[in-house]
Amino acid sequence: MSQARHEMTMKRVLYDMPGTRDVIVRKAIEYAPSEQVIRAIDVYYPARTQDALSAVLFVSGFSDVGAVPLLGCRINEMEAYISWARLVAASGLIAVTYSTGVDPAADTRDVIRFLRTPGSELNLDASRLGLWAGSSHAPNALGQLMEHRDAFSCAVFFYPFMLDLDGMTDVADAQRKWRFANPSAGRCLDDLPNEVPFFIARAGRDENPGLNDSIDRFISHALQRNLPITLVNHHTALHAFDILEDTATTRAVVQTALEFVQSRLK
Repeated sequence: MSQARHEMTMKRVLYDMPGTRDVIVRKAIEYAPSEQVIRAIDVYYPARTQDALSAVLFVSGFSDVGAVPLLGCRINEMEAYISWARLVAASGLIAVTYSTGVDPAADTRDVIRFLRTPGSELNLDASRLGLWAGSSHAPNALGQLMEHRDAFSCAVFFYPFMLDLDGMTDVADAQRKWRFANPSAGRCLDDLPNEVPFFIARAGRDENPGLNDSIDRFISHALQRNLPITLVNHHTALHAFDILEDTATTRAVVQTALEFVQSRLK
């Protein structure tokens, strides 16, 4: 008997647009061999396209080996990931999600290498990739930006844990509690590529201890360095507002994020 899925895995993005139902999905393309678990990507394409398009990688910071017993599905099978990927594809780009084994940071590196391998037959433009992460997945995404400094043309973060700066330990404390991958631990903004534009959606009433503090410190340091940062502060929102709060402001923030990646990648 299959395990019942946690109700949070069924929550979709509370915004839709024409074309999301027509998106073409290629599932379970193996990106790295493994004897223990399936490590594969799902690729979402616009309904009508022949040319190689830019792609957005949706980062996972958790091991599916641990997630499945708790959630009833892999991270990239959650409706939030699926609906975001469909939105990106309906916007005229390619979206990529993936499954993980026991080491999500290493798996993400393997996915990036796979996407950038010539002749992968994915019909994407590997010279223009975007990166997307939210919440506890963001520290893994930040670490990948540091390691693959020339791989990405933009990055989008929704209510993210960012970096521990100024001697604070908020992200490290959350990592110990939630056990997410954090290859950016101990690093600073100088380790990030200077020219990659960031979009950060902040939930003003986020209840996770230290999360907004990590965003605020990151923004302060980024502005001191005059880095390309776009901040949208949804001041009344709680964590995961894109799938939990059906308001006009939620829809506007989602639409603005999609327009951001379109303008940087199309």
